[in-house]
Amino acid sequence: MKHLTHIWFIALKDLKIFAKDRASVFFFIVFPFMFIVLFTFLLQGTGGEDNRVELHMATREASGGLSQQIIGAIVTPDESLLKPGDPVIIWDKDYEASRQAVIDGELEGLLAFPADFTQSVMTGEKTKLEIFSDAGATYARAALNSIAGAISSQISTDKVVIDASISLLVGSGAIPADSESIDRATQQLLNAAMSGAAPGGSDSFLTYKIVNVGDVEAGNASDFVIPGYLVMFVFFAAAVSAQRIVWERQNHTLERLLASSVKRESILGGIYTGTFIRGLIQIIIFWVVGILVFNVDLGLSPPAVIILSVLMVIMSAAFALMLATLARTMRSAASLAVLTSLLLAPLGGCWWPSFLYPEWLQNIAKITPHAWATSGFNKLMLFGADFGDALPSMLALLVFALIFGIIAAWRFRTSAT
Repeated sequence: MKHLTHIWFIALKDLKIFAKDRASVFFFIVFPFMFIVLFTFLLQGTGGEDNRVELHMATREASGGLSQQIIGAIVTPDESLLKPGDPVIIWDKDYEASRQAVIDGELEGLLAFPADFTQSVMTGEKTKLEIFSDAGATYARAALNSIAGAISSQISTDKVVIDASISLLVGSGAIPADSESIDRATQQLLNAAMSGAAPGGSDSFLTYKIVNVGDVEAGNASDFVIPGYLVMFVFFAAAVSAQRIVWERQNHTLERLLASSVKRESILGGIYTGTFIRGLIQIIIFWVVGILVFNVDLGLSPPAVIILSVLMVIMSAAFALMLATLARTMRSAASLAVLTSLLLAPLGGCWWPSFLYPEWLQNIAKITPHAWATSGFNKLMLFGADFGDALPSMLALLVFALIFGIIAAWRFRTSAT
């Protein structure tokens, strides 16, 4: 009981010192919201644009082939007739130029028909549609894959029907049984299917329908900005507190506590508890103001957002203790606090989304707790993830907290020598 009392009074002492320091209160409580207001205003409306997807198609066949009839049936005749969200399908006449444009990064993707497409369909041989796509153009690649699948499926269906029809016509004597007559009849039926004149009155060889549910709305910029600055400033405030710990060590305050029968573990626990409570106050203010003023949406699992925030505070408090054990002077503690905070914040995605980084930089960012925290917040608040999706981020923050805490407990000393 006495041990817990010592921890509480040491923590309370640190909180009183922080509350009386108006500059610190302003910088770590009020100042972050100046950034939040600024960047929320600058990013307002981001994501509300309806960027139309362009799908390019080409063929290596000569004029009159089935592929040209297929492309002609689905190509966009007039963009002004399209509804929001509808893709633009463009017929590129020069196959080689279009393929090179994809390689050069000028086009996101291309669906191309081989030179033997008509002949392969007529004879029942296998043929392949070619899809060239930029590695990062996921939407265009998915759309082209879907169209290629639809074409393949439709041709297979029509070929079965046509072969059955030819067999019946030959059997009834409507057409001669020689191969030339059969090929000519097959060609005519295929042409009819491509042009939409096939039996059954279909309008075209390939049709598609896009159903738009709701309007395209801009996302709330605060859903990204507030979690990012929460991670940054909670960590920053904790890191800067290492300077105070070093000062008390150099000023022999910690030694006087030991002399008054306060155990080393109580000193360590009291400093950690004070840092943790201060961080807890920060996140409460962040989320209350965020929800009430900035209309922040906590996503499908608000408890996961809260737990992730608390784990961020636990990790930051442990880092502060570790930093205090590594620094020998107040100046070095302050420098390390600023350096680590300003280096890890942008790398970890506090200033801009880390999922926009190239893959190699995303892998490097994973060595920072910031990246795991912001990734968890982004999943929950931007991408509609549930509690289970945020578990890796939670576990990562726990691992960081344990590592920092073990180092702090191992190296913690009360004297300056």
